[in-house]
Amino acid sequence: MDKFKSPEYYTNREMSWVLFNNRVLSEAKDKKIPLFERLKFLSITSSNLDEFFMVRVASLKDMVNAGYTKKDISGKTPLEQLAMLDKATHELVRSQYSTYKRSLVPLLLQNGLRVVEHHEQLNEEEKKYVDRYFMDNVYPVLTPMAVDSSRPFPLIRNKSLNIGALVSKKAGKDEFEFATVQVPSVLPRIVSIPSEKEGEKTVILLEEIIERNIDKLFLNYDIICAHPFRIMRNADLTIEEDEAEDLLKEIERQLKKRQWGQVIRLEVEDGIDKRLLKILKNELMISEQGIYKIDGPLDLTFLMKMYGLEGFDHLKTKKYVPQPVPELPAGEDIFEHIRQGDILLHHPYQTFTPVVDFIRQAAKDENVLAIKQTLYRVSGNSPIIAALAQAAENGKQVTVLVELKARFDEENNIVWARKLEKAGCHVIYGLVGLKTHSKITLIVRKEEDGIRRYVHLGTGNYNDATAKLYTDVGMLTCSEAIGEDATAVFNMLSGYSEPLSWNKLAVAPLWLKKKFLYLIEREAKCAREGKGGHIIAKMNSLCDKDIMAALYEASGAGVKIELIVRGICCLKVGIPGISDNISVRSIVGNFLEHSRIFYFENGGKSEIYCGSADWMPRNLERRVEILFPVENEQLKEKLKHILDGQLKDTEKAHVLNEKGIYEKVDRRGKAIFNSQDAFCEEAVWYAKESKDITNNRVFIPETHHE
Repeated sequence: MDKFKSPEYYTNREMSWVLFNNRVLSEAKDKKIPLFERLKFLSITSSNLDEFFMVRVASLKDMVNAGYTKKDISGKTPLEQLAMLDKATHELVRSQYSTYKRSLVPLLLQNGLRVVEHHEQLNEEEKKYVDRYFMDNVYPVLTPMAVDSSRPFPLIRNKSLNIGALVSKKAGKDEFEFATVQVPSVLPRIVSIPSEKEGEKTVILLEEIIERNIDKLFLNYDIICAHPFRIMRNADLTIEEDEAEDLLKEIERQLKKRQWGQVIRLEVEDGIDKRLLKILKNELMISEQGIYKIDGPLDLTFLMKMYGLEGFDHLKTKKYVPQPVPELPAGEDIFEHIRQGDILLHHPYQTFTPVVDFIRQAAKDENVLAIKQTLYRVSGNSPIIAALAQAAENGKQVTVLVELKARFDEENNIVWARKLEKAGCHVIYGLVGLKTHSKITLIVRKEEDGIRRYVHLGTGNYNDATAKLYTDVGMLTCSEAIGEDATAVFNMLSGYSEPLSWNKLAVAPLWLKKKFLYLIEREAKCAREGKGGHIIAKMNSLCDKDIMAALYEASGAGVKIELIVRGICCLKVGIPGISDNISVRSIVGNFLEHSRIFYFENGGKSEIYCGSADWMPRNLERRVEILFPVENEQLKEKLKHILDGQLKDTEKAHVLNEKGIYEKVDRRGKAIFNSQDAFCEEAVWYAKESKDITNNRVFIPETHHE
């Protein structure tokens, strides 16, 4: 497959991510979408960009600092990638703020929400109100910090919003000094002001109130200028697991470093005083390329809070309520229903409650002997954690793998690990050097005919909060073969014992990549033998070179390959003789597409798999991941129906063209179809008609309208 490894056949991973964030931004620009939903999408682009800088850009800067010059799959060195990203991210930020100021703010005003962009725009009554608000609510919380010979430049916390100022002593000296105050995150950033107009709501951002009253913080000084600024630090943790006596303590120690890692991005207000900017640039040791001059409020993630303002429900998409699962009636014995056959769950269209109930019932069931589960990300007040703790207190043998290295959830997971240990659970932290990203629960139950193992496998985290927002699939089964494999997985995680073979599951990092390459090659073989060949693969990201080379080879052999990739995709389409049988589409909608589903036609004996892994080197080579087959024909039909629905989406799909550009689907001559809306309708229909339907019926919705 060496002929498929030329750099010209691949897109740079980081640029592909920028293209993804632009697709999210396109939703914020879409005039067909309710106004407050557009605010939400713009907020998401901002939080996405923050994480991208803290991790991906930071990693590239580390490579450059270390003198690393190895080229990526697209043939670019880290330095070349940084130069390319510098241009692309500055353009992305300009587009974000153009969307905010030119489109969204005027539309908000038209719809009864006035956003005061600068405190100078306040009228006299409003000035009195915000000044009083400042003295009563804000002033007591603030800590102004001046910098002089006795007071060094303070630590500016990662992602915090600050106001920098130049001040001079009132005694009449010409010299000026630097001062700063952090905008407190403990106070609401959006402050409502009484409005003169009936039916209009007026809001102002907290930093504008502080900036207006900053003279009250430095009473013996004249304020020369004051401007908000915000920094982003390198947050990519380097953990020496082999040398760490206690992984939990080592991660806690590394987390503190995030607050004083290298500054990689500085956001400042456009029009900032040049003298103030020079001080920030020098003290924070940031390059010119790392400075972003913002024409608008810094950190647009506040728009998610604005989305939550009351009184604007008519400008939001009607909230969808996840539906019951007909195969699992509430209050009934979940184990009895699983024994009747495998059960497929489709979140968030169907409720996540059965997964929680699976653990809760096991915790109370006197016949349950053991519960084993992997946890990667869980919610703030997780009912699953509570159920596991209760199970241990009830005398069950509870083993929980808590992945401490889940990025940006490390602190949360440390808290849960300690709580579970306190309750009597056996907590393990995974394998050295690998993240455990698999989603699996094993319940061992004593029954009349012996020990039976019940297993839940999924594509998403055991997080009841994100299960309302992320699309995922899961399967409940008591298959003996899968039960044996599940036991082997946990023995591998807790005791480092590798099974000689697997019945049904494919597990990374040792076996999964080989499995995928085999399945792709098998389709190519079918195509060469005239039996056709068809692959449909849905995932979050695609950037593994070996997988992409195999897809190119299969395409050349005549296999039809349809990829549904939400985020990063380094593969190119439309290369003659290489990828002209490959199509790529990305769905960006109200729910975050997160499920991984893989269909292989296999000469008419189709196989469908689901799993926790994307087609990325980190998933296939550096993580513990699980791929599981769905073999029940009715459930296979449901999964194929999900894939087909996304392939015919005309509303939320962006299609990759041969120029490397994503475009919305050309709808000429096609019915309007929104796959996420269709799946919502189906779930409602199934829940209502559950008494009359059989498992093998699939609801086919009518044409959907905007």
